[in-house]
Amino acid sequence: METRNIFLNISPLDHRYSLSESAVFDRLSSHISEQASIVSCARAEIALVKAHLSVRGGLTAEMEKKLDEVALTIDPSRVYEEEEKTRHNIRALVNVLKEMVPEEVAPLVHLGATSVDILDTALSVRMRDCVRDAVLPELRALETKLCEIASREAATPQVGRTHGQHAVPITFGFAMAEYASRLGKSILEIETRAEGLAGKLAGAVGAYNATSMIVRDPEDLEKRYLGYLGLVPSEHSTQLVEPEYLLRLLLECNVAFGIIANLADDLRNLQRSEVGEVFEYFSSTQVGSSTMPQKRNPWNSEHVKSLWKAFAPRVMTFFMDQISEHQRDLSNSASQRFMADYIAGFTLAVSRMKSVVSGLQADRDGMARNLANAGGKVKGGVLAEPAYILLAETGVSDGHEVIRKITLDAETNSISFYEALKKNPDAFGRISGQLQKLGIADPAGFFENPERYRGLAAEKAARIAEKYAALMKSAEKKN
Repeated sequence: METRNIFLNISPLDHRYSLSESAVFDRLSSHISEQASIVSCARAEIALVKAHLSVRGGLTAEMEKKLDEVALTIDPSRVYEEEEKTRHNIRALVNVLKEMVPEEVAPLVHLGATSVDILDTALSVRMRDCVRDAVLPELRALETKLCEIASREAATPQVGRTHGQHAVPITFGFAMAEYASRLGKSILEIETRAEGLAGKLAGAVGAYNATSMIVRDPEDLEKRYLGYLGLVPSEHSTQLVEPEYLLRLLLECNVAFGIIANLADDLRNLQRSEVGEVFEYFSSTQVGSSTMPQKRNPWNSEHVKSLWKAFAPRVMTFFMDQISEHQRDLSNSASQRFMADYIAGFTLAVSRMKSVVSGLQADRDGMARNLANAGGKVKGGVLAEPAYILLAETGVSDGHEVIRKITLDAETNSISFYEALKKNPDAFGRISGQLQKLGIADPAGFFENPERYRGLAAEKAARIAEKYAALMKSAEKKN
């Protein structure tokens, strides 16, 4: 087969990312390259021959072995050469296969099928196997790393942020558990959708017209055909498999892509110079800036978000491919081919995100410093919320207003919230008493230590990390 210098390729997936993520690219290529596409269609055609032979009672172990060898040894360049004559990709494949299979079964190649019986079925096989072998392993590895961080940092104090502002304390493990939870559910859904993909052998309009001329039970023939490929029949086919099987898988991949891009954005922001709460691994030879030698840019996180920007909008094409006039038109024939690019881009982004979190470290000193200084102009101001709630619990109806004035006092006099609170003996006494009722140790010193006000952050982080780590381990054993 003709080879091409990769630096003459057009898509950056085939040079920039194929080199930096070569192992992932090779796994993807084995399922969604053009060669893989032709091989999967050949496998579908061979499965159809087997189905015909099984109905007729003529499928021997020896014949099955010969047919399987044909599917595995099909030469894509030969099919392309034949297509130059036929101007039809499936007819070209059929012509080549007829010359390769044993002569006595050549009439059974493509018998009763329309092109899309092969194309849609082969696409389902390809996508299912690609998700199994390339996409899910990367997702599970990323999820496992997130669980490790969530568990390791479950109790590491960090200031929470809403609207870009300091909110109330959490833990870094809790922040990472958010993504472990969101991505974990998406991984499970992707697996379910991939395993639920369907195929067909229902003919040109889906009504089994052709196969009803061959066998008494066309649906039995369809089940046999798809059984050799590990698929089930589409509940209702036109010339096409119902598009929603594949659409739902792609949409869930896009959900996961968004989760990963969100994570990348958060990690990038936590690495800002003025924040400095996490840092990525940076090799001794790595360069952060072409002109500023001191810089350590979070470029991998930025690349993940950039890949999401490039590929996530393609979901609109998936929706548009949902529509076909009557029993079929060809308006998806070109657009559907770019599905492979999407899956590749998504998987490569997952792999890059995995490398980010694998080397990610929490700067615990930085987190403690930011938490201690959190609260805007009032040091310790993040504890205004519990002060107000505790005061209200003692029966003070305007507790919010009382605490607001205390924060203003702290800001005006450049003192901490704790110091300003102690200047109000009634409020401080009521609040300390309420803390004592709740069984809080050292209630008088509670407002000196913002990290003590963390709710269930540490517990939830540990619980979520344990849950999804176990689910990922179980999935790996199953596969």
